[in-house]
Amino acid sequence: MTNLSHLRQWIGRSETLNDEITRAPVRALSAMLDLPETEIPEGMRLPPLWHWLYFLPAHRQSELGPDGHARRGGFLPPVPLQRRMWAGGQFEFHAPLRVGDQVKRVSTIDDVAIKDGRTGRLVFVKVRHELFRGGHTGPAITEFHDIVYREAKRPGDAEPAPTPAQAGAPWQRNVEPDDVLLFHYSAMTFNGHRIHYDRDYVTKVEGYPGLVVHGPLIATLLIWCDARRRAGKLLASSSKLFVPRSTGNRSA
Repeated sequence: MTNLSHLRQWIGRSETLNDEITRAPVRALSAMLDLPETEIPEGMRLPPLWHWLYFLPAHRQSELGPDGHARRGGFLPPVPLQRRMWAGGQFEFHAPLRVGDQVKRVSTIDDVAIKDGRTGRLVFVKVRHELFRGGHTGPAITEFHDIVYREAKRPGDAEPAPTPAQAGAPWQRNVEPDDVLLFHYSAMTFNGHRIHYDRDYVTKVEGYPGLVVHGPLIATLLIWCDARRRAGKLLASSSKLFVPRSTGNRSA
C-alpha cells in the first residue's frame, strides 16, 4: 500500500485571500432558497454560512483535473486518491459579517491524517479558515473544514445505504435536491466538482448511485431552517456548529 506520510509536510502551510461582501451572491442564494425578493441594504447582516458565497476558487480551465477540481498540489497536499468529498466542519461565530464589509480569509492546513477504512485508504485534511473584517483584529468566523480523499471504487464495492431522516420532529421542512438545485449551488459557489451535476461521471467513474448533494448546501439549509424556526434569530456569537459528513446524500 502506498506510503502517504509525506503529505503531512503540508501541515502549517497557509494562504490569504481578500474579498468584499457584495449584494449579487446574497440575491442569488436568496432566490435558490425561494425567499421573497427584497432589498439588500448596505450593512445587512449576512446569515450564518453564507460566507461560502465568497473567496471562490478561480483556477484557470487548464489547471483543472478530470473531476472538475483543481489539480492536486499547491496549498492543499497532492493526495493521489481519486475521490474527494467535503467530510464536515466546525464553526465559531464571533461577530457578524455585513454587506459591504472588506474581509480577509487566512487559511491554514491544520492536520493531515492517513487511515485505513472499510473501503480502503483514506486521507483526511483539516483546513482552518479565519475570516477577518477590515479594521478588526479578531476573527469574525473561525471555520474548520474537513476534506476526505478516498480510493477509487473497486469492483464489488457497495456504497452504504442512505440513513433515512428521523420522523416526528417538532419542526421540519422537506427539500428536494433536484438536478437544478444542485447545478445552481455549484454555479454560485464556482464549484466545478462533477459529482454534483454530471450524472454519467458520478455513476460511471466514481461509482456513486446518483448525484451527490454538496455538504455545504446541506449545512446552509439546516442552519437557515433552524433560524426561521427560531423566529429569524441568528446563531449567537461564539456558537459552535458541527456539520456531519455528506456522503451518501443524493439527488432524486
